[in-house]
Amino acid sequence: MPAQTKLEPVLTAAQINTLMENVFPQLNENSAAYEAIDIFPGGCTVRLNASEQHLRPGGTVSGPALFTLADIGGYVCVLSHAGPDALSVTTNLNINFVRKAEAGPIDGHCRILKLGKSLMVFDIDIVAGPEGQTVAHATGTYSIPPKPIADVVK
Repeated sequence: MPAQTKLEPVLTAAQINTLMENVFPQLNENSAAYEAIDIFPGGCTVRLNASEQHLRPGGTVSGPALFTLADIGGYVCVLSHAGPDALSVTTNLNINFVRKAEAGPIDGHCRILKLGKSLMVFDIDIVAGPEGQTVAHATGTYSIPPKPIADVVK
């Protein structure tokens, strides 16, 4: 299914990364692990720079680290397309783990399936390794806070 058409981002990847540093500093407290790489109409690309701290026994990137990447993908999409309201929250997130991911860059290719006034539905393909194989796939929904009345009246 294609992403929702005619969506234009209102923020760049650099602006999103700066915003996230300010409103969610604990995300990358000890490293620059999660970041927005690209913002495009109807989606974004986010990255986990997976290191030793993200591994579980056996050298596999942990499920919680990949789940966080999926959630960050949705957050970056909602911020970059609905506006920089940091109070947008996850209302649902489902993930399927497909294969092992090892340390290194892991990219999440996120697309907005529907952006409404109060909800955004997205999916994200999480890929890694030299062939860029899917290691996980997730779908989710973000709740968008209502606009202040002063903004609606304008």
